[in-house]
Amino acid sequence: MATLANQGVASQASFGQLGSGFIDNTSHFIPADGSVVVAITCLGDTVFDVLIAEDADKYFNLSAASTGAGAGALQIDTDNVFPKGITIYGRWTKVGITADANAGVICYLGPSNQPAVTA
Repeated sequence: MATLANQGVASQASFGQLGSGFIDNTSHFIPADGSVVVAITCLGDTVFDVLIAEDADKYFNLSAASTGAGAGALQIDTDNVFPKGITIYGRWTKVGITADANAGVICYLGPSNQPAVTA
């Protein structure tokens, strides 16, 4: 991946300026190579059934507690409901929700810490 020499552009890219995606059903959102989901806005009360962190020790997810972020962090599960209008921040490589035809989530992309896969 190319280096961003302009700090302003680098900051914008890390906060979702690389694009976005929308899901409102049980399909999973997987960002393009070289990017991760850096923010998720819930358009309705949302339950995640897939939330895979780029680094599970640093960012909360469904597979483990993010212990590298500090003491006392818990693993989320499918009983956790994120309220309408909330935006959560982290670094996720795969996002899935329980079906919500009336709302859904918007996933905003930023650069991945992993090198892009090339063919």
